[in-house]
Amino acid sequence: MMQVLTAAEMGAVDKRTEEEFGIPLEELMERAGDAVARFCLREYPEAKHVTVICGKGNNGGDGLVAARLIALAGCEVTVLLLAAEGDIKGLPAKMLDDLRGAATGDDDGPAVLIEFCAGEEELFEQSAALEGAELLIDAVVGTGFKAPLRGVAAVAQERVSRLTAPVVAVDLPSGWDADSVEQNAEGAFRADAVVTFTAPKMAHVFGHLASSRVSGDAFGPVVVAEIGSPDEAIQSAGRVSWAGESKAIAEAWRDINGNKGKFGHVLLVGGSYGTFGAPSMSSLAALRTGAGLVTAGVPKMIANEVGRVTPELMVRALAEGDAGEASMANLEEEKLATLIKGISVLAVGPGLSTRGEASEFARALVAKTTMPVVIDADALNAFAGKTELLKSAAAGGRTVVLTPHPGEMGRLAGMTVKEVEADRIGLARKFATEHGVTLVLKGWRTLIAHPDGSIAVNTTGNPSMAKGGSGDILTGIVAAMIAQFPQDVARAVEAAVYLHGLAGDFAAHAMDEHTVLATDTVSHLSDAFRYRVRDEDGFTWLAGVHE
Repeated sequence: MMQVLTAAEMGAVDKRTEEEFGIPLEELMERAGDAVARFCLREYPEAKHVTVICGKGNNGGDGLVAARLIALAGCEVTVLLLAAEGDIKGLPAKMLDDLRGAATGDDDGPAVLIEFCAGEEELFEQSAALEGAELLIDAVVGTGFKAPLRGVAAVAQERVSRLTAPVVAVDLPSGWDADSVEQNAEGAFRADAVVTFTAPKMAHVFGHLASSRVSGDAFGPVVVAEIGSPDEAIQSAGRVSWAGESKAIAEAWRDINGNKGKFGHVLLVGGSYGTFGAPSMSSLAALRTGAGLVTAGVPKMIANEVGRVTPELMVRALAEGDAGEASMANLEEEKLATLIKGISVLAVGPGLSTRGEASEFARALVAKTTMPVVIDADALNAFAGKTELLKSAAAGGRTVVLTPHPGEMGRLAGMTVKEVEADRIGLARKFATEHGVTLVLKGWRTLIAHPDGSIAVNTTGNPSMAKGGSGDILTGIVAAMIAQFPQDVARAVEAAVYLHGLAGDFAAHAMDEHTVLATDTVSHLSDAFRYRVRDEDGFTWLAGVHE
């Protein structure tokens, strides 16, 4: 699994890579610079005048490698080193020598101009190199940097902010703290794309660096390049993984010998008087996600409306109470046995309501069944103040998946929304391990916490999805993925969350953030399934939609 690392964890990976696995940092730097060069040449083929702004540290060393390789590819390259020549030491000094060695000055050789800009006046003299660039590469400072930028680096940032040429950041936009979970960094370089190495850092994920939006962000997509760090070193360092890696389970062709029984039977229980839309959308999402069979169990008064969503959907009309809710009568032994016969995954909650017997019904339905269960919406509210029942339901290894938004999470945990948001990772991990459940804590960067304490973060999705019905769609997707991949529930849930957000990204690209409806997300699930997070050149796209 791809890990999301802090600066200290990334430093530990580099240290182990060199000392324990014998891979020199020089080799890693060469590969990092090569990745930047390949990305720039591929994504900006029209850019023939490239300016690389380098600091004196290892991030600058990566930039010097990229400058050499871009020049060798035929571009005119200007390198602005934000330091005096005597301050360039260690590996960056070697990469500078290599760059000079490549720039022979022959007519047929690469065109490289190297300028040292230790102060503001020297940088000002290079205005033409900045203003005439068709592509800028930011290699000033990287993962180990702590904000804010100072001196000539701050001046360079201000100058670049006024230019229109695209900017590619090496590892991080200079000025960002790799460990920051803030959604923007004032005084940082802008970036139209970020090429990072080995693994994303906290800022890539929780800041606005990895953008899924069509427009309106100061930053573009983040791609991750593998540069040879051993997987053992990476996995042992991280505490949070990336949900997008789990999509791989859904990228293979379906079993050619499969049948509808092989891909699971989802029972979606929900709905009440006036809320037939929620179970309808959830059921449709489960079908579109690939479940072999889907049955909606809804109160009799809305059964016909729900059945009209698509002819592939089966409907069970449930006995209803005086408030139009599913009643306890449905849990009589024979009725319940009929309802759950052949069911591989239960989902309960969309449109259920809290009227009449609805909450008692939800708790009892979960208690009286044994198959994997996804609990959402008002079924979650039914367990507020009674979370010991969730722990009981998960006893013995049963899969119990909760999908709360921050308000529902607050009710479950007895906290305010502000308290929930203050430490989402810590709260999600604690609740999941204490109750033995898988917790999908929705919101900006949805978290998936597992009973074993592992946690993944999702990087897809956009504000167009902040509309009624999105949660119902997610419930159907999660249930259908578990039905198809019961042997790996953790990856199935992570992939479901990723696919849901990605389908929303495709919908926003096709339409716009204002007009997308929850059902439009369902319409773009096929795009999400076809999408590959790792492109043909080996770059992993952390967020957004690439061609």
